[in-house]
Amino acid sequence: MSGFSPDWLDLREPADHRARDRGLEARLASCLADRDAVHVVDLGCGLGSNLRGLYRALPARQSWRLVDHDPALLAGARIRLAAWADVVLADGADGLSLEKNGRRLDVAFAQADLSNDLDAALGEAPDLVTAAALFDLCGEAFIARFARAVVAREALFHTVLTYDGREAWEPPHPLDAAFRAAFVAHQGEDKGFGTAAGPAATRRLASAFAGEGYATHLGVSPWRLVAPRDAALIRALAEGQASAVAETGRLATVEVEAWRAARVAASAATIGHADLFCRP
Repeated sequence: MSGFSPDWLDLREPADHRARDRGLEARLASCLADRDAVHVVDLGCGLGSNLRGLYRALPARQSWRLVDHDPALLAGARIRLAAWADVVLADGADGLSLEKNGRRLDVAFAQADLSNDLDAALGEAPDLVTAAALFDLCGEAFIARFARAVVAREALFHTVLTYDGREAWEPPHPLDAAFRAAFVAHQGEDKGFGTAAGPAATRRLASAFAGEGYATHLGVSPWRLVAPRDAALIRALAEGQASAVAETGRLATVEVEAWRAARVAASAATIGHADLFCRP
């Protein structure tokens, strides 16, 4: 699986948290409203942003298992979560025990390659499996296998911020459409989970869970980026997309550089994402 830098993950977190579909979170919260405690597995956890974005929707006692393939990101998640908590009750080999806004969170960290160790990553009996900005990197066969594994555990499933291919930049540029097509093509390359589903990932997830008898609920979570507030994220996004498109060879170097130069100084951008909640 392709890695992501801590700087990029830190930079995108505020936009991610603003974008999450609160209606789907409310559906999830209602399914857990009669519980005092919940066990959550967060796949591809990065620096722990998904926990920080979701914990308010969950019961007062929460046990989290944060899973990532990158030990440096897991170490970074531990540091950031300890700094974010109101109180650190324990910090040891088994993980962290935290208090935040009246909630108790016990957090364990696990290194795993999801493409090969999915069952080990999920464990035996999670109440909720969640992930953020993960499944557009995954192939159709992995998505189907993942859905079967979650359903076998009768767990709830909630994923957010899966890229859906929709983009609108301000001001418009003549190369926007060609650039988006080239970027989507780059996204479809194998990222370690087979040929990536890219913008089709949420639809394929929903279909896979529905085929296993789950109810599925779709939401949207677009980034709405505006300079100067989001200027640094806009710049990093433009640089990253330009580098990816350059790798495809679909556009001439002069075209890539022209788009890059315009987009790093864009005044606004809306980047489409989809959220999904599935339940038995």
